[in-house]
Amino acid sequence: MNSSSRSPLKARPLRNPGQSLDQEIDALIADKFTSYYFFPVVLWLLAGTEWVATLVNMPRQPLLYASAAAIFSLVSGVRLWQLRTRLRAVKLGRDGERAVGQFLESLRKHGARIFHDVPGEGFNLDHVVVSQHGIFVIETKTLSKPSPRSEITLRGSEILVEGRAMDRNPIDQVRAQVTWLKRLLEESTGKSLPIRGAVVFPGWFVRPPANDEKLDVWVLEPKCLPAFIQREPVRMEPSNVALAAFHLSRYVRTS
Repeated sequence: MNSSSRSPLKARPLRNPGQSLDQEIDALIADKFTSYYFFPVVLWLLAGTEWVATLVNMPRQPLLYASAAAIFSLVSGVRLWQLRTRLRAVKLGRDGERAVGQFLESLRKHGARIFHDVPGEGFNLDHVVVSQHGIFVIETKTLSKPSPRSEITLRGSEILVEGRAMDRNPIDQVRAQVTWLKRLLEESTGKSLPIRGAVVFPGWFVRPPANDEKLDVWVLEPKCLPAFIQREPVRMEPSNVALAAFHLSRYVRTS
């Protein structure tokens, strides 16, 4: 290929569901997992060489290498266990985001524009739906279930997992993301567009709040989300849908 040739692509492709988590998984494996695995293996090979040399009466120091190998093996074993736990959590989150992304794809036939893994300022919006029913910021929380009957409940604006409040309230998190996206689109389009947030828990039963509890953020199982969006009244003209999608697409491609 000619060194002066260029890619035919004029802009970066849009992001996939869970792309940030995919990148984190790759970094954990390439940067840490391999190193913790590699160094003990090398030291054990050196220790083995020393033992063989000792058996044939060559002046060697197998105990020194064996001790170093044992220490590195112990440290690496602990680190590998920690990395394994982290990788499982990250992969669970990635798979949850992919599952939610697949549920949202059904909205495209109704003219919605779907964006995944939108980079923010030190955070990512898992999914953004731009449609005539409004703009929706969707945060995915993929949690392991203690039992098949485990459920999510609401206490005011607090989310309870098996009756316990989460360490960080996802509702507050989504509200902050909605505020950020609203400001971003206002600055780029010059218009104030209707934006709502949602927190979804793949695979969990989410008990709906009491009738008198009206939250500005939905808390749902993701299978219900497309229907909830479609039941919303039409709030945006097609021209504004196209305008918001264009500016958000341009932002993602240049971020």
